[in-house]
Amino acid sequence: MKIPSPFLLLAFASGLHADDLPDPAVVSAAMRKANDYYVSRLASHGGYASSWKADLSLAFAEGKESKTILSIQPPGTTTVGMAMLKAWQATGDEAFLEGAKGAAQALLDCQLESGGWPADFDFEGEDPEKWWLRQEVAAGVVEKGNQSNSSTLDDNKAQSALLFLLELAHDPSGRDDAALHEAVTYALDRFLAAQTRIGSWPQQFSEAAPADGVVKKAVIPAEWPREFPKEKYTNFHTLNDGNLQKIVELMLRAHQLTGEARYLAAAKRCGDFLLLAQFEGDQPAWAQQYNQEMVPVWARKFEPPAVSSTESLGACFTLFEIWLATGEEKYRATIPAALDWLEQAKLPNGRWSRFYEFGTNRPLYCVAETYELTYDDSNLPDHYGFQPEYGGEKIERLRADLAKPREETLTSRKGPDSPERWMKAARNLRGKVKTALETQNKNGVWIDDDRIDAELFVKHLNAMSAYVAAMKHAEAKP
Repeated sequence: MKIPSPFLLLAFASGLHADDLPDPAVVSAAMRKANDYYVSRLASHGGYASSWKADLSLAFAEGKESKTILSIQPPGTTTVGMAMLKAWQATGDEAFLEGAKGAAQALLDCQLESGGWPADFDFEGEDPEKWWLRQEVAAGVVEKGNQSNSSTLDDNKAQSALLFLLELAHDPSGRDDAALHEAVTYALDRFLAAQTRIGSWPQQFSEAAPADGVVKKAVIPAEWPREFPKEKYTNFHTLNDGNLQKIVELMLRAHQLTGEARYLAAAKRCGDFLLLAQFEGDQPAWAQQYNQEMVPVWARKFEPPAVSSTESLGACFTLFEIWLATGEEKYRATIPAALDWLEQAKLPNGRWSRFYEFGTNRPLYCVAETYELTYDDSNLPDHYGFQPEYGGEKIERLRADLAKPREETLTSRKGPDSPERWMKAARNLRGKVKTALETQNKNGVWIDDDRIDAELFVKHLNAMSAYVAAMKHAEAKP
């Protein structure tokens, strides 16, 4: 008679049929198949694009394509590498570690002198000559000439790169990697130097922030330009696309891993900026970007000065995380008012407008052909989320978390603390794991719209890694 494995016994004890739980060995094999295909067939200089043609004739990053292009912007090298690192930590299979180290090396080789990274990089194209690289400085090149040197924080580019390298450097496998630690320390130092006096970061930076920046409360302007002024916006205080949210997450994680107070201090300074940037009165929320005088301004031709729903929700989550890390009530205190505004601003169709007019709170849009401002949503550009559908459940979840004692939330984030709770975590993941197994093709990858999709790789590999880790803990003996 065959004796059931420990995890099956736990499943039976939980009232779950064993057949409902994917076999961890099968899941691990599927993970390995996906990893091996990425490393052997898709990697370029160790890094990854965001998608590829199914015949591998061309790779894609946002707005660019070539056979050898690497995407720094997620999904791409940074998130693929992080998913491989998590797979290594879940399984102990060194094939995943080697894939992660390859992605890390690609990032080390294209790190800019300014400390961060561009949106993408092509080692076989003109990029090695176009960008001023940190490795050039190490080799004695002290003048950048006409080379570009702007690290970009937009769309979680440089933040995701540094977070991945930081996590790898603090994994036992990376603790003795001097080159990795040097790159991480260099990047963190330059990120801290780029933080403005008021506590924000710009969308891009190439040098330290000025020491004499303005520190004052933002106000809703009485008048603002209704036509796009074509002003350079990359040095503005930028909340757009999670710019500050992701860098605060990075700083808080750096503090957790290193214990260095300067990273927590940087996160708090950014929280102080968000408090200054939040409007008072009937629209207690945030704009996408502010100029150096803390006045909301245009960025791109479809991003007017306005109260922004997406960025306001992101600011609420950012302040909540800073409050969790510090316990300082000021970071929590203004969140409820912003959530009230968001709920009041909800459109009849259940979505939100990305932009709301100052004073009137009317939804603002752009006409598809001309980008002229309008209140009419019948002819919108299709390349931008003018009516985001992030769902009211995020607001509800944040309200629920705000109602809990801080220690309760911190304890819940430590993860399951018994085999039974680990089994529950595995059960909660089984649907995602089954979807990953069922949609994986014969090569071990996931296809979307006839392209091999790195976003699906990251999504499915992370789910399978979490499942395998949960099952492993569920089997662990006291």
